[in-house]
Amino acid sequence: MLTIEDSGFCQSRIGQIETKSGVVDTPFFMPIATKGSIKHISPEEIKQIGFQLVLGNTYHLWLRPGDDLIDRAGGLHKFMNWDGSILTDSGGFQVFSLGARAKKNFGISGVKLTEKGAEFIDHTDGSRYMLTPEKSIDIQLNLGSDIILCLDECPPYPCSYEDADKSLKLTTRWAKRCFEHFHRQISKNPKKYSKGRPKLFCIVQGSVYEDLRKESTKQLLEIEFEKLGGPKEGWDGIAIGGVAVGEPRKKLYQILDWVTPLLPKDKPRYLMGLGRPEEVVSAVCAGVDMFDCVIPTREGRHGRIFRWNSKYKTETISDLKKQIKSGASGEKTANFYETINITNEKFKEDFSPIDANCDCYACKNYTKAYIRHLFRTKEAFGFRLVSIHNLTFYYQLMQKLKMK
Repeated sequence: MLTIEDSGFCQSRIGQIETKSGVVDTPFFMPIATKGSIKHISPEEIKQIGFQLVLGNTYHLWLRPGDDLIDRAGGLHKFMNWDGSILTDSGGFQVFSLGARAKKNFGISGVKLTEKGAEFIDHTDGSRYMLTPEKSIDIQLNLGSDIILCLDECPPYPCSYEDADKSLKLTTRWAKRCFEHFHRQISKNPKKYSKGRPKLFCIVQGSVYEDLRKESTKQLLEIEFEKLGGPKEGWDGIAIGGVAVGEPRKKLYQILDWVTPLLPKDKPRYLMGLGRPEEVVSAVCAGVDMFDCVIPTREGRHGRIFRWNSKYKTETISDLKKQIKSGASGEKTANFYETINITNEKFKEDFSPIDANCDCYACKNYTKAYIRHLFRTKEAFGFRLVSIHNLTFYYQLMQKLKMK
């Protein structure tokens, strides 16, 4: 599943994941294609930057245009014209996070959680749906995903110990149902998956409690499927969830310290939903392989730009790690990059590129003054240019993290 080598620095790993759509080099960052597209950027441009895998959202694609329609179109790869790999989440996070919006929009409770699954209200039109572990797997199989995530319950922060424990146990029971249903569906369609099946990841929960995080990891790793006449088969990878729900940043690093030593060394580790550069570097140093976050494109749409700090050496993982500092509260900051707001007045007559050392489309062709003009006049081309640059910055970051 994962071919790795020791990076020779801290606990970081360098490796490759082979999916049914190709090989993905680790560690890597996934651009977010929530509804089958990365905002303002084409799949061809994402590939030109260098990305090998994107993330699609099960919740949104199920509701619109529907997983059955995408299946009839030949799967999500063909539907969005992307020949790289695709990871889809389970849809659970959106069910819970958008439930509050449904309650606000329609005056009814957004989510009802039962052993069967999560009954929820579509936040756009008030329609009622039920997402079960089995349904989540079926949707993702219809989408043709290369990496599939189990349905989990992601508790909010703050969360009491009792509620976190209850949520953990439900997540484990749902994970077992996902695991069993996934393998049943794969075994029913040997011809469809003759050239390779999707990979299945579980999700560790447990909020900010050390013993619950460790217990969640233990319970999930005990779930195995006995192939007829063959060896036991476990998960293809492990995701660490519940770390982007408002908890203090210092808790993230504690959770990684609790969980990563318990994980199999030959399985990919995926930290869900977090992506500040200093967080990515610290997590890679803790042994994490996979990341996703909306930050590069969301920040870009607001005119906030990431660029390398030329005052510091930033060629290898060691260089980057040296520039991360921890504050008294446990927050981490990094000197190896800086952010600018392109809408600031000081860029009005700045006819230099965003970053003279960057080879992205935006930096090779346009000045800060022009891009500022686009933002001030609300031209969508400006959003596109900054999103391209920010994603290029993140791709460069992951490449540097592969350098010893």
